[in-house]
Amino acid sequence: MDAGRSLPLRPPSAALSAEAMAAFEEGTSLVLSRWTALQMAVKNKWGGHDSHQKADQLASSLVSWFGQSNAPHYIDELEETLNDYMVLSFRTEIEDDSIGEVAEQLMIMHEDCVQGNYEAIKNMRH
Repeated sequence: MDAGRSLPLRPPSAALSAEAMAAFEEGTSLVLSRWTALQMAVKNKWGGHDSHQKADQLASSLVSWFGQSNAPHYIDELEETLNDYMVLSFRTEIEDDSIGEVAEQLMIMHEDCVQGNYEAIKNMRH
């Protein structure tokens, strides 16, 4: 990873409002529902009979990760979290760039929610 990737995407900011948190939770679920690698892992039960619950737990864990503090969030940490979860929960290595793409979507969406902008989430609903 280049040095620029370890910089925070955003400075510390206020916690998400209740409305923003609800939108971010929905957006996180929408992003994960469109992640082909995760959906293949769930469909093919690579994580066992409870693969669907593991995908739901990933969404909850991601929302908690973003909500844990007002400190900056680093995209490389998020990518590592996503990679580790896929390896440990679904016994699969993701070899395409989808982890980076998902991480970037989540980081941008979180910043949008901090700013009260839910347009991307509204667009994903359709």
